[in-house]
Amino acid sequence: MRVLFVGFPYSVHAARWTSLVADQGWDLHFFPSQDNDYIHPDFRNIAFWSGFSRRRPSHSHPSVRMIGFWPFETGQIVTRKLLSRLGPGWLDRPEWLAWVIRMLDPDIVHSMEFQHASYLTFAATQRSSRPFPAWIATNWGCDIQLYGRLPEHRTKIADVLRSCDYYSCECERDVRLAQQLGLRGKVLPVVPNSGGLDLQHTLSLRRPGPTAARRVIALKGYHRHMHRAQVGLRALALCADVLRDYTIRVFSPEPREIIEVQAEVITGETGLAIELMPPVSHDEMLRLHGSARISISLSLADGICTSMLEAMAMGSFPIQSNTACANEWVEDGVSAFLVPPEDPHAIADRIRQAIACDSLVNHAAGLNAATVKKRLDRSQIKRVAVEEFYQRVFAERCRRSGTHAAGQGIAGG
Repeated sequence: MRVLFVGFPYSVHAARWTSLVADQGWDLHFFPSQDNDYIHPDFRNIAFWSGFSRRRPSHSHPSVRMIGFWPFETGQIVTRKLLSRLGPGWLDRPEWLAWVIRMLDPDIVHSMEFQHASYLTFAATQRSSRPFPAWIATNWGCDIQLYGRLPEHRTKIADVLRSCDYYSCECERDVRLAQQLGLRGKVLPVVPNSGGLDLQHTLSLRRPGPTAARRVIALKGYHRHMHRAQVGLRALALCADVLRDYTIRVFSPEPREIIEVQAEVITGETGLAIELMPPVSHDEMLRLHGSARISISLSLADGICTSMLEAMAMGSFPIQSNTACANEWVEDGVSAFLVPPEDPHAIADRIRQAIACDSLVNHAAGLNAATVKKRLDRSQIKRVAVEEFYQRVFAERCRRSGTHAAGQGIAGG
């Protein structure tokens, strides 16, 4: 079986998802949906269509292969600039993707994310003069929940949903939204796009003892067009009187300089201990949640927030914005608190409750552990990906075309 993924080459979610099937002996390829040279180090057994370089980045795994037309070690940047000026058609990404699909002849094209990967794949279908491979389009985060309400995106989303053969997402909410927006293809099983967690490994990173004994609060530090870390910091400042014995650890602070200034002001006014964490490994992130009493993540729109799932797995009590589909995983007021992302007073009230009630956070940890065991185990999601995504799609494609073998194009290497 030959599968061509289209997505962000730097994305840990893309790397973790493709690694679910990296040991199947399939011919896996990746076409970057953006012109970005960074390849996430978690990718395995996959060929990247870089467009230029054949040189594998030193940080990438040895099993990663590069396919490019530029045969030399140097000169890539200059050549790319010349082509963009003298022959912009050479760098037309939809045309380049369509050419790769013609040459590679994959059994399946899987676009991971809508606003870049799936829009690009739809554009490639419009440049294809032969039947297109089976196309899986995967919705990430708020790809259709938010952008489906914006006129400039609604038509593009509808084009993808009417054209793809299969649709996948991580929220039942997004199945309904996709159908309302014109989905014609089949819906694949709803599972987290991050690929789940190795639950045995996570246990080794979790602090022993009850959640109520922990004295750390974790806050997701993004504050950009959709994320609201600054609201979270303001909420923590409003209940500083009950947080004297706690350390607040802000992970992934972005933009760091803005979060840092607000944290310093709050510390000066309230005396709260606030630490901005440097970039850390995934294991260190899990250890943070495994030592936290509360984990807070706020955004205006989202799918399944990965940091919330990690908090659930590690026994931390989630306080999550009610704009995500967290309600499909937790019960508000029982196993988590779902809050308005731009109301610091409402969030502060929930923080106070989670600090005051030991039985609440301890009971929630048990409930969330059971949910995670049932729905987040990486080995179970791997089985779904292998059997209910790719093997199913491949078998249905073969039945439709009357063939039993993968395409005969370039395998890469």
